[in-house]
Amino acid sequence: MIEVNSHGARLPSPQLTVFVVDDDAAVLGSLRFLLETDGFAVRTFRSGTALLNVSGATGPDCYVIDYKMPDINGIELTGRLRKSDRDAPVVLITGYPDENISARAATAGIKDVVLKPLLDENLVKCIRHAIQDRPRA
Repeated sequence: MIEVNSHGARLPSPQLTVFVVDDDAAVLGSLRFLLETDGFAVRTFRSGTALLNVSGATGPDCYVIDYKMPDINGIELTGRLRKSDRDAPVVLITGYPDENISARAATAGIKDVVLKPLLDENLVKCIRHAIQDRPRA
């Protein structure tokens, strides 16, 4: 949808923000590049704890969270975010898929699980769909 002001001029679309959490600096760098190239504002975090310690800032439109991290796994982190009233959608990424990860993610309210290293347009589509399908207050 294109917004137009009272003079018929196109208004810029607000930039969507994605918070990315992964303990691998190379993954953070490549995801930042991918998402910024697609027009997202991106903020990265090297751990779940670093994300949880952020306060006062406006939250993201979507989180991209790695499943396997040393301090807290992505599903547990999602639960902690929900308990602190952070309800933006989450896309879980993992290089360690197992047969139950999608079911555990769904139980935590995560609709999409994307496998590494296939973090390309599939991830961007998942993020856009998650934001679009997010219930509005």
